[in-house]
Amino acid sequence: MDYLWTPWRYQYIAETAKDKGCIFCDAIAANDDAKTQIVLRGAASFVILNRFPYTTGHLMIVPYAHVADLAAADPRTLAEMMHIAQRVQTALQKIYHADGFNLGMNLGKAAGAGVAGHLHLHVLQRWAGDTNFMTVVGETRIEPEELATTYEKLQKALNG
Repeated sequence: MDYLWTPWRYQYIAETAKDKGCIFCDAIAANDDAKTQIVLRGAASFVILNRFPYTTGHLMIVPYAHVADLAAADPRTLAEMMHIAQRVQTALQKIYHADGFNLGMNLGKAAGAGVAGHLHLHVLQRWAGDTNFMTVVGETRIEPEELATTYEKLQKALNG
């Protein structure tokens, strides 16, 4: 079996370990969407940028309810999350012209969830050839755009 080491994720793990609260509940409570990078608020869920993106535009769709898995989530909330995923994919495609998308959930720590207590759906856009040696060899993630710029573009596309 091969192993893929992800040392750039240590910053995320270290920050999460320090904070005993829920990053998603804290973002909602802050009521400062620009600071917390919430780009869209729905009736039952919201869209927030990933502060440690795998690709430009990596975001998450998160229910307001603090639930850990699909079985505990309200069906209307799950339906809204998928509707928002459609909107987000359309907006990302229009802005960045991605070649493809990954959508996924990691349910539980054993499945790789960094925030295991609060359900969230990752949306990542992908381009042919978007991987390179810098991530593994140089422990450096190469992102062509600052999060503030991504926030502005998506906030405008989703709300304007």
